[in-house]
Amino acid sequence: MITFRSASTRAVNAGRAIAECVEAALGAPPAPCDVLVVHAGMGHDFAALSAAAQALLPGARIFVGSCAGVVGRERVSETLQDVAVMAITGADELATAHVTGVTGETAEARCRDLAQALVDQQPALSQIFLMAPGIDIAADRCVAGIEAVVGPEVTIFGATTGDNMRGNRCRQAIDGTVHETAAFAVGFADPTLRAATTATHGFAPAGPPMTITRAAANAILELDGAPAWEHYTQRLALPPSATCADTLPLGALAVVPPRGAGPAADDGLLLRTVTQRGPGGGMRATAALPPGTVLQLTRRDEDQIFAAVDHHIRALQAEIGDGEVVAVFHADCAARGRSLFHRVLKDELMARLQHPLSTAGRVPPWLGTYGFGEFIPVGGRNAFQNYTTALAALVRAV
Repeated sequence: MITFRSASTRAVNAGRAIAECVEAALGAPPAPCDVLVVHAGMGHDFAALSAAAQALLPGARIFVGSCAGVVGRERVSETLQDVAVMAITGADELATAHVTGVTGETAEARCRDLAQALVDQQPALSQIFLMAPGIDIAADRCVAGIEAVVGPEVTIFGATTGDNMRGNRCRQAIDGTVHETAAFAVGFADPTLRAATTATHGFAPAGPPMTITRAAANAILELDGAPAWEHYTQRLALPPSATCADTLPLGALAVVPPRGAGPAADDGLLLRTVTQRGPGGGMRATAALPPGTVLQLTRRDEDQIFAAVDHHIRALQAEIGDGEVVAVFHADCAARGRSLFHRVLKDELMARLQHPLSTAGRVPPWLGTYGFGEFIPVGGRNAFQNYTTALAALVRAV
């Protein structure tokens, strides 16, 4: 039977941060652990984080992903020194794997290899936790690659790695080696576990649509016949010299799928973000968007964000039913929250998520990240979205 323990901290020193989290999650000396998943802010040395974890847990696989902040059972925090961990035990029902060289062009093939490595260890997988790179990525093709091996019945949840909302580089540290284009996954084959999931965004359409007129993989080269970056920034009332960091908070692009084409959260919109300015006036999105795709800018609606969270958490509670929530894997977007005097406050939003899933006031093991995108089933199908709050609650019958 798989067990989960979590902890989070805000410590500047990498060794101290890992030591605090491992002791809080597993005690001192630490209890056995097979996998340690770490989310960490960009202010940390990722090789040092990985080395510190390996020293304390020499038999465990160590996976570290970069982010713009963390959510743990103790706090929500968005500093450069945040660290959160999930310690997972149960080697007989776990599978772990990683691949490198995951880009917009290679995502599907590399994630097919990733899934095959998991299945070779555990043929009867029921859930997969996935972390993929967040800058140059066709994350929808990651889902397609995994499903080509395991089928659509296996629940995929997780995130893409992020940075401090600059869109410069993301990091993944795997067993001590630091990468920028690696993906890692943990597969669960515990027959007593099931996943209850939800995703919500709370963004509303704004302005007339745009059509992709030239594209390649996840690169958008032209919008409405014009160079994509210039057209996009013009629609945002920004100069062409703007950076991705300027566009990320307000440049959410919605894809309205053709009828029957795929899942979408809330009101039928699939949200995408632009993570990189490309050469020749192009830009890179987080999914493969072919020519003819209609995009629409959206605006962040704070009232809708909070109303949608309340609605979706009630639906999640109904799906959980009488089961025990043994772990929550949480992927979120840093552009969500209630603004006050130009500061985004997340505490109220997190309380609305965590309190309903708590038992006797105690939050279950919880690992949350502010990354560049979210893997989560929507409408009963595995999917990838941006600008969402995505929760995967692993539930055991009681």
